[in-house]
Amino acid sequence: MNQMLERLQAVMERYEQLSELLCDPAVASDPKRLRDYSKEQSGIQELYHASTEYRTVVEQWTDARQMLDDKLDDDMRELVKLELDELSERKESLEESIRVLMLPKDPNDDKNVIIEIRGAAGGDEAALFAGDLYRMYNKYADTHGWRTTVIDASHNDIGGFKEVIFMIDGKGAYSKLKFESGAHRVQRIPTTESGGRIHTSTATVAVLPEVEDVEVEISEKDIRVDVFCSSGAGGQSVNTTQSAVRVTHIPTGIVATCQEGKSQNSNKEKALQVLRARIQDKLQQEEQAKYDDERKLKVGTGDRSERIRTYNFPQNRVTDHRIGLTLHKLEVVLNGDIEEIVSALTLSAQAEQLSGNAE
Repeated sequence: MNQMLERLQAVMERYEQLSELLCDPAVASDPKRLRDYSKEQSGIQELYHASTEYRTVVEQWTDARQMLDDKLDDDMRELVKLELDELSERKESLEESIRVLMLPKDPNDDKNVIIEIRGAAGGDEAALFAGDLYRMYNKYADTHGWRTTVIDASHNDIGGFKEVIFMIDGKGAYSKLKFESGAHRVQRIPTTESGGRIHTSTATVAVLPEVEDVEVEISEKDIRVDVFCSSGAGGQSVNTTQSAVRVTHIPTGIVATCQEGKSQNSNKEKALQVLRARIQDKLQQEEQAKYDDERKLKVGTGDRSERIRTYNFPQNRVTDHRIGLTLHKLEVVLNGDIEEIVSALTLSAQAEQLSGNAE
């Protein structure tokens, strides 16, 4: 507890110091320092406010404890005890919130995300399911006021996606969606199934944080750029100009394509965004592989072959296998209302971190 109080005191002093610095004309005239200080203060703002409230509650709790030592009539003593009980509950709740807020932050949490969805086992049914997942995330983004931009898509003939890659632009998008990476499984009766048999299909989802140029620098000499005519569903040509762009990173062999825009330059820039994210993800996976034998989180290892969730249409059921959460409202979930799942996964990850810190 003493260690936590010392940390809170340091956070409060730093927050107030940053407030003074941000009022300094010398800082206000320096865009880089202004941005850096503002970002740092924003990062500890929630903890600062929780710490301020906690300090007030502790002072009130201490005063109430001292009042019990005074000579009080029975009615007043009962009132003080009730107040002390309420303050004790609030104090414990704030301590738990503060422990969570003090956990190490994922540096990617505030970033935009690039999501890649691919139909896997199940042919056309898997492609249709990939389309369902794309619409689910699209609607979830809408509820947060985030902007969705398709970077590349490969359609099948019946309205699904063999593959769709898109960006969600919004503060905190990665923190909300980072646990969606993995294999998603659907169980339902296809419209083409005359015997009424349930089919199982899968689609894979990869969620990558957007990577800035300074984080992964790509030299022009390390890439090969190919241009071609974009195509639509079934291979039909939808653009007679060579605006589609394929970028290959020669050292790693990683490839990214964009054909959704009409401008070759715009498509190249979006393809490079995907390329940077994939290179960063490859580097992080290689680093993570060194520790996987020693450390496995409840939310999964991040292995994209891992089945993370099942969407069962006959039972109107969605089950996240990592945390054992089952919801009987499949249509609501596919309509973009996934906040309950997102929150449960976040809480599970935080609990794992707190458990690790306690050991």
